[in-house]
Amino acid sequence: MGRKPERKNSKNKIRRPSDDAANLARRILQFLDSNYGEEFNSKQITKKLEIRDSLLKGGVEPILQQLVDSGAVSKNSRNYFSSTKDPSFITGTVDFVNPRFAFIIPDNPEVADGDILVKDADLKQALDGDKVRVMLFPLKGKTGRTEGRVLEVMERSRDEFVGRVEISPRFAFVVPDFKKMHKDIFVHRGELMGAEHNEKVIVKLTEWREDDKNPTGKVIRVLGKAGLHEVEIHSIMAEFGLPFEYPQEPDAEANEISEKITEKEIKARKDFRDVLTFTIDPADAKDFDDAISYRVLENGNLEVGVHIADVTHYVKPKTALEKEAFNRATSVYLVDRTIPMLPERLSNGLCSLRPNEDKLTFACVFEMDRNANVLKHWIGRTVIHSDRRFAYEEAQECIDNQAGDFFEELTLLNNLAKMVRKKRFDQGAVNFETVEVKFKLDEAGKPLGLFVKERKDIHKLIEEFMLLANKYVAEFIFKKNNGMDTFVYRTHDSPDIDRLETFSGFAKRFGHQMDVTNVQKISAALNKLMDEIQGKPEQNVLEQLAIRSMAKAKYTTEPKGHFGLAFAHYTHFTSPIRRYPDMMVHRLLEHYLDGGKSPEAESWEQKCLHSSEREKRAADAERASIKYKQVEFMSLAEQKDYEGIVAGVTEWGVFVEITETKCEGMIRVQDMDDDYYEFDQRNMRLVGSKNKKMITLGDKVMVRVVNTDIDRRTIDLEFADNDRKKPRPRPFNKA
Repeated sequence: MGRKPERKNSKNKIRRPSDDAANLARRILQFLDSNYGEEFNSKQITKKLEIRDSLLKGGVEPILQQLVDSGAVSKNSRNYFSSTKDPSFITGTVDFVNPRFAFIIPDNPEVADGDILVKDADLKQALDGDKVRVMLFPLKGKTGRTEGRVLEVMERSRDEFVGRVEISPRFAFVVPDFKKMHKDIFVHRGELMGAEHNEKVIVKLTEWREDDKNPTGKVIRVLGKAGLHEVEIHSIMAEFGLPFEYPQEPDAEANEISEKITEKEIKARKDFRDVLTFTIDPADAKDFDDAISYRVLENGNLEVGVHIADVTHYVKPKTALEKEAFNRATSVYLVDRTIPMLPERLSNGLCSLRPNEDKLTFACVFEMDRNANVLKHWIGRTVIHSDRRFAYEEAQECIDNQAGDFFEELTLLNNLAKMVRKKRFDQGAVNFETVEVKFKLDEAGKPLGLFVKERKDIHKLIEEFMLLANKYVAEFIFKKNNGMDTFVYRTHDSPDIDRLETFSGFAKRFGHQMDVTNVQKISAALNKLMDEIQGKPEQNVLEQLAIRSMAKAKYTTEPKGHFGLAFAHYTHFTSPIRRYPDMMVHRLLEHYLDGGKSPEAESWEQKCLHSSEREKRAADAERASIKYKQVEFMSLAEQKDYEGIVAGVTEWGVFVEITETKCEGMIRVQDMDDDYYEFDQRNMRLVGSKNKKMITLGDKVMVRVVNTDIDRRTIDLEFADNDRKKPRPRPFNKA
């Protein structure tokens, strides 16, 4: 019998039958391994692998038998095949990147080589943030990543979503605002709660059958007409799970607390009521949780007291007030409102250090020489009587003009703060002066103007003394028992060198050199860069990139240091009206000052973890509200060409920050019709295939707004054609 002729493939390369068989065996085994626990007959395997070649089809059953003989595959009495390989399993959290795939972030990073890629078809209806159990595929995918399949959704991160209702004659859908929710939610018309087409609603998931493409839900709250300020802010609050009102029980508890301060309570504290004391806060602030006292001692030294509202004197453990404060964990500051951690009776009344009233406080009091050296310090409970409430602007004017209430004391405190600040940077602190965008809103919430909040000496004065108090409180507890006593610390790990090198490459594209080879001088290198970019167009972009390259600060009972502040130990003691960790610090501090023994750490660590998560939620909500106003502002802004700077380059688009408004938008690659652009990831740039035009991080460009989408909080831009006399008319804003 003659030898079968060798076949040629489409690229005229010799394809040997033995090669085909080996490749087919590999594909079959990979398929069965990847579908561990499931059984398939030979026809199903042929169909799943999309084998159309007649010769290959004929080889499926013999190869399956070979795999059975080798023990890699098992066969049952019905001639169904399954993998015998023991798979690996992990648990993790879903990061639903886009509609095509998600990453699973392992709970234990040591059991997996990085994040696990899971395609949409293998997600088993898992949503962003869900806790899931995943089976890992034995071989890495084409991307070089470990891939897997979700076997079980262990815990939903959320079952309520905000979105816009779209109603048709027979059914309705809610299109979610949340960018990482890629499925519209089906709603029966009888479950709409009266919502009308294009209104914003909160929808709760009620069912998601395995064969259904979309989940089913019911409307539980109608927010109102999309595009209205109040509706959009409420949408953001609902999106991040922020409360709309304060619960009745803790509010009632707060209202029952007596305002009277007893003589017994005053005698249990150091009395600072006769010492000059004042507060310095934003002009529109109502909750004053820190005050500064000042006096010259008989020995010529200076005494500076940092007095903090004694919130835990009023908020007792195991009360509804305590439970609600823990649940919220932080006040949230949106563009037009504050969502407080404590009810108004406490935050703006009993605990607020208002002028001309006796107030109970916790204090860290420093004795300093004229060179800002701390000679002594004392920590304990005090009673104060504030002489003056300053707005930042008023206090700064007193210093600038050398006139007005307590201008001499303010000036001396400012000089001390500058010296304290210099010492901090000399010891390796990093100077991150982030740009803060503020809006001027009319009564309806419409943005009339946008400005960048300026940080002046008076802001830094308050900051330095608050940092000093936080540092000394943390060190006081740490030194008491060499770090063995349970306490709440605010820690910040040293940056990862690889991430810093990546950031250094970004800075270089803006024309700035940053040496990260010497680990001991990283802080100095960062500070040098921050000084160089002050007032330059790239300032905000590089500051944000620098912060992203750093580790995230967090609350923990582990007594680690704070890299950014260059403190061996640090905590949050100074804002208990708006931060629950500060309340924890006050409780533990009082416990130790009263002679108590160290409590077990586990429950306090869990509270720290909860507080860190709530802090992130608040920051995300605040950013979302700012982004919403930026999008709205640009939808109303003058139609003209704007100068911008390329803040990011990806395979699908170019992010540009508009220099004038600090608003960021994107130019989509698919809309760049002058050439076909390819993404050069290594150099973070797009390169035109014909004209060789390069668009690189840091480029200064001219752009114009072509569309704004309030639902998605996005701004679409295009490169401005300077030969064109009139800008293109802007499409209708999706609001």
